[in-house]
This record gives sequence, C-alpha cells and structure tokens, in this order.
Amino acid sequence: MATTVTRPTGPRAIELPAPRGPLSERLFTTLRQPPGTLLGLPAATSLAAAGDPLVDDDLQLTLYVSYELHYSDIAGVDPDWEWDPGQLAFRATLERPFEAAVRRLAGPVDDVDPAQIGATLQTIAAADDGPPLSRRIETGADAEQVREFLIHRSAYQLKEADPHSWAIPRLAGGPKAALVEIQTDEYGGGDAERIHAVLFAKAMRALGLDAAYGAHLERLPAITLATVNLMSLCGLHRRLRGAIVGHLAAFEMTSSLPNRRYGNALRRLGCDRDATDFFDEHVTADAVHENIAAWDLAGGLAVAEPQLAADIVLGARALLAIEARWADHLLTAWDAGSSSLRPLTTA
Repeated sequence: MATTVTRPTGPRAIELPAPRGPLSERLFTTLRQPPGTLLGLPAATSLAAAGDPLVDDDLQLTLYVSYELHYSDIAGVDPDWEWDPGQLAFRATLERPFEAAVRRLAGPVDDVDPAQIGATLQTIAAADDGPPLSRRIETGADAEQVREFLIHRSAYQLKEADPHSWAIPRLAGGPKAALVEIQTDEYGGGDAERIHAVLFAKAMRALGLDAAYGAHLERLPAITLATVNLMSLCGLHRRLRGAIVGHLAAFEMTSSLPNRRYGNALRRLGCDRDATDFFDEHVTADAVHENIAAWDLAGGLAVAEPQLAADIVLGARALLAIEARWADHLLTAWDAGSSSLRPLTTA
C-alpha cells in the first residue's frame, strides 16, 4: 500500500523526487530516517565511473537535494539533517568531482591583475559566444518551448538571489554595500510583490504552468541542476566567496539583452504583462546592476582581497561555460523535435 506524503506547509517546500541512481537512492532513503543515521560515503571508484559530473543526473540531483536542505522544507525529512555531519560529509565527496569539473570547463586562470578586475570581467562578457538561445526564443520558439524554458529556469528563479546572498556576511565595506544594493532590488526593494522570484512565478502562471516551488524538479536534467548547484557550491563555501561574486557579476553583465529578447518572445506569442513583467524588470535592473557588480562589487573585492582575484574570474567563466552547455542542451533537443526536459516518471 502506498504511503501518503503530506506536503510541507512552509513558505518553501518540496517533496523528495524519484532517485536517479545509487547516490540519490542512498541519500533519499537515509533522509527519511532520523538525523544521525549512518549514511556512509560513496566509493571514489563509483564517482569516477560516473563520467562527466556536469551531466550526471544521479550526482546533480543528489547535490541539488542536499543543498535544498538549506533553502526549503522537504516532505518527510527532519530539518536537523541540514547540518548533520554525515550528510555534509557525503555531500563533500560529491562536491569534489563537481568542482573539479567546473574548474576544467572554466579553464586555467593566470595573470589576473586585481586592480583591473572590472575591465577583465567586461572583456570576458564581451567575448562570450555561447549558443544563441535567447535569439532563438525571441524569433522562433513556439509556446511549448517557451514553457520548457521557464520550467528549466524555475530551479533558480524561484529562489532568485538567495545563493548569492550567502556572500553578504562574508564581505566587508564597499563590496558588501554593493552586493546589498544589488540584492535589495532582487528582493523587490521592500515590496513583496516585486520580489523577482514572485514576478517569475507570476510569469509561469500566465503561461499555464505550476509555479509552486520545486514543482518541476522531476523534469529537470542534470545540466539544468548544475547551473544552480554551481551557485550553491560557491555561495555556501566561504573559501569560494570570490567565485560567487564573479558569478553574480557576470550574471548581471550578460542578462539585460537576453531578458529583453525573452520579453519580446512572450509579446510575439500574445502574452500580457503578467508574463513579461519579470523579464522587462530585468532589462532595466540588470543594466543598472552591471557597473555596480563589475566595479564596486567584484573590483572592490579584488582590491580589498587580492588573493581572491583569480576566483572572481573563475566564477565568471564558470557561469558562462555552464550556461553555454545548458543552452546547447535546449537547442539540440529542439532542433531534433524533442523536449529538452526529462520525461515524467510513472509509478
């Protein structure tokens, strides 16, 4: 007889998804037990056999749910699992190959001048030649493909700003003030209805999608989860505070034009302001944030802590490289006439 799972009632709540392999099976089974239950560590040989961590569904889902303990309630899971030493040790064994893969993809970072970080980030952003996903969506995507795009993005946008906010207590002086200035806009400037995650949920509902937090986790492929896991990895580890700052800076510096295109796509499809508000808001906000993020936040941090300059560049490069792989996944699927989402599992 199936067990009825009661969905949590907190402001954020997810249910454990179906596992995608031995790592997620082990974690999810253990999380249903009391904290302190022995989890054990995955063998290094099993992790090595997994191949590319960035597209390993089992590894990325396991990391995502482990990180989710910091963001939301999980049905049937004791909140004390968040800081359980065994759970954290298990996650650390998965973070190591993930971080190594991110560093390989981003490439070596050499000869970084801390005094020129703002200009360096501008050069990196200008040189970005990732797949033309935003142009494709603006001019040719159909309504179902736009819905798919929103489902992919919901993994981050429904918690927008939170992974970067982990850096606030880790910064000081001008960089802290710059980050808070950016995040204040992300959280609506004091107006709960203008919180960007709320605007994104409104856009999802306008397109007939379930906007509940975590509602589409089952359908998100590894590369989509990796885009969010990268933020959580860098945000939750103080040693990577330079990388999360570089990630945010590059995010702000490269998002204004794509968001204009996404808004245009929705207007092309006959959608109203409920659908376009989120994207139109980012056209304006991110144009303002670009210089703050590049010069006051990233540049200020590099001058204050020169040893973090290389990690700031790493974070920017990692964002653009993983986003390019994610965009390529969507475009490849659409070119083949397929869905870019995982098929729904059946009981």
